Amino acid sequence: MGESPERRHKISEVSEITGVPIHVLRQWEERFPQLRPSRDRANRRFYLAADIAIVRRIKQLLWHEKMTTQGARTRLAQELRGMGRPQTRQEAVELVDRIEEEIRAMLDLLNGA
Repeated sequence: MGESPERRHKISEVSEITGVPIHVLRQWEERFPQLRPSRDRANRRFYLAADIAIVRRIKQLLWHEKMTTQGARTRLAQELRGMGRPQTRQEAVELVDRIEEEIRAMLDLLNGA
């Protein structure tokens, strides 16, 4: 059974889920405008499933693909803008190629290559 996209996670839970230290999550909130967890009445931050997905993508870009913060911020903005259906055949081919590259990179990480 999948997790509800509306479930709220504390920063400590997100740190545990993603393997990103709490202080790094706070830094990323400042450096990536796409990462803006909501706050409750007591001003405690909480993350939704979409926020956790962004954290995972930032981690992939910075830690595994070794991008700079600026490069990762630009790539993430492009990806989030392009979340809709590809408009042309060429865009669809590029999207499939990007997905294949990411799958290969993940498999290499899992296989210890």
